[in-house]
Amino acid sequence: MDLTSINWAAVGIALSGGIILLLRDWRVTFPALLLNYVFVALLLTQQPYLASSLQIGGWGISAIVLVKLITGVAVTAILTLTALMFSREYGLEDLDEFSLAELRRAARRAQRQGVEPFRFSNYVVAFWALVLAALAALALPRLYPILPSIAVDFSWYWLALTGLFTMVVAGDLLKIGLGLMLCANCIDLLYTAHPHPATARIEPNGLGVYPLGLLSLMAITLALGIAYLSGLLYGRLKTLELNELYKR
Repeated sequence: MDLTSINWAAVGIALSGGIILLLRDWRVTFPALLLNYVFVALLLTQQPYLASSLQIGGWGISAIVLVKLITGVAVTAILTLTALMFSREYGLEDLDEFSLAELRRAARRAQRQGVEPFRFSNYVVAFWALVLAALAALALPRLYPILPSIAVDFSWYWLALTGLFTMVVAGDLLKIGLGLMLCANCIDLLYTAHPHPATARIEPNGLGVYPLGLLSLMAITLALGIAYLSGLLYGRLKTLELNELYKR
């Protein structure tokens, strides 16, 4: 097999999206989200209509690609700071009796999870969701091609499917945020990679500046929304796990 014929950016998108869907630890899934944005940016650099408009360190890069990288860093930073903020310990003197009881309960649950050995049964649903997403993402570009490049077609289908399945199997609010970010990245990739008429109000490549800016703003707004909802949930239940909502 000729390795030079493999689109490694699409492979990176597939691997990072699969990690986000399959794994639970935000210390792994958040870096995977950042890598997902990086690989999407690399995939876009392969598109001939995205001409290099900036010179950084002797390397030419499209301003649109740079904006997407900045968006990925901003989104990942917001979610990471949210996870760090709601995983640290708070002063016990500021907590009432109810909050102390919830905190002790969360500590016991975290202790049990810390010593619990790896069980494949905990990942069965996510695993089969990953298999289903892979089969669909491989079949849909051939059945319903939308973009000229099959690699880009596979990538946006994969991002949409893994994003939706991530939200379905999510056990906490941060995981839902990861699924939303994958779906937002899918919409961004589909719009940017789709051929646009040269009459569009933009730069020479025909991509609208305002729609692209709104897509980046949408992703950052979603991340801020997840951070806000995480604060509300943690303030009430002292945990971000969604199953605690059904115990009330």
